[in-house]
Amino acid sequence: MPLIALGLNHLTAPVALREQVAFDGALSSQALDDLKRQPGVEEAMILSTCNRTELYCSVTPGAEHVPQSWLSHQQRMTPQRLDEFLYTHFEDEAVRHMFRVATGLDSLVLGEPQILGQVKDAYQIAREAQSLRAPMDRLLQHTFAVAKRVRTDTRIGAHTVSVAYTAVRLAEQVFTDLRQACVLLIGAGETIELAARHLADKKVRRLLVANRTLENAQALASQHSGYAIALHDLPRHLAEADIVITSTASRQPVVTRDMVAAAIGQRRRRPMFMVDIAVPRDIDPGVATLDDVYLYGIDDLRQVIDENRKSRASAALDAEAIIELQVQRYMSWRRALSVRNPALDMRSAAEAHRDEVLLRAQAMLRNGKSPEEALAYLANTLTNKLLHAPSARLRDAALAGDLDLLHAAGRLYGLDADEAPSA
Repeated sequence: MPLIALGLNHLTAPVALREQVAFDGALSSQALDDLKRQPGVEEAMILSTCNRTELYCSVTPGAEHVPQSWLSHQQRMTPQRLDEFLYTHFEDEAVRHMFRVATGLDSLVLGEPQILGQVKDAYQIAREAQSLRAPMDRLLQHTFAVAKRVRTDTRIGAHTVSVAYTAVRLAEQVFTDLRQACVLLIGAGETIELAARHLADKKVRRLLVANRTLENAQALASQHSGYAIALHDLPRHLAEADIVITSTASRQPVVTRDMVAAAIGQRRRRPMFMVDIAVPRDIDPGVATLDDVYLYGIDDLRQVIDENRKSRASAALDAEAIIELQVQRYMSWRRALSVRNPALDMRSAAEAHRDEVLLRAQAMLRNGKSPEEALAYLANTLTNKLLHAPSARLRDAALAGDLDLLHAAGRLYGLDADEAPSA
């Protein structure tokens, strides 16, 4: 079964397209149920993050086009709309791509650790959907082991870096002293949790956390002496924020242009710095047209990220070497699945001979033959049937002077090479 990795990411597609193709948690499970029912799809997993949407599939030969066709149909896009942004990897290239994704080598922030957790989440959803079989399940387990080894054996994670960290760094460049800033975080997921931790380290003056579920906002805010608000109260508190960092799973913007325009008016034109690191975007892109508002999206973080990328370049080379070795090991195991096992064939043939001879021996007993006669027939006939083919091959090998086969037969049957049958 061909293995395929298909998708688009921050390198191949703009954020406007990525947010159209993204699946949130609930949609991923429903979509996976539909994908695994497509003709020719044997195994499937969907990985969807703010920077990528990818399908990993094993398909029957001839069905290699099915995942791409399904993705276009699922997201209501013509194939032509997606073709120029999609990449497709097959077999060992698909394995290499998965390893690079899980280790952060294919991330916007080189070596960022959050992607591994996202791959594990995608794996769990696929397991619950029963869309994985032994080959891809083995691939995911191998992927997690490779990611762990890269983290352990290289310095790819030596310097703290993530999208959340990069957003805080960018805010620090705009507001030289974050101790004087009020920061509003929208969301309560892992990215926002990381941002809250970095901001607490910077000792920001005030920290607000807004979330659709107030309890989640309160849980995060309490860890950092912050103040929690419900998402529907956002318009009342937005004007307090000098810095806004947002990352939710909403399919629609949670911060509108009118909302920000009203907040800027209340702030008496004091500037507001906003970072939207969600896909789909949380902040209406039209906010960027307002005076005194500085809006940055996920694709605008590259300059800060590139500085961190330089410090990790050497470690990335070491990581690539580890990945290359592990790709070969997994593919060797995968290829072995398609090779006929002669031991299984030999046992199957032997059992067929046994059943045939046993039936004849039982018939002899029913026809009045003595047990001794039936047993002698069974033993002699079964021995001849089991040894006929190998004896004939060894006889031919002896006549042809094929010593390799003769010696191999000795090892196979547990005999010394000198005692291997020759005729």
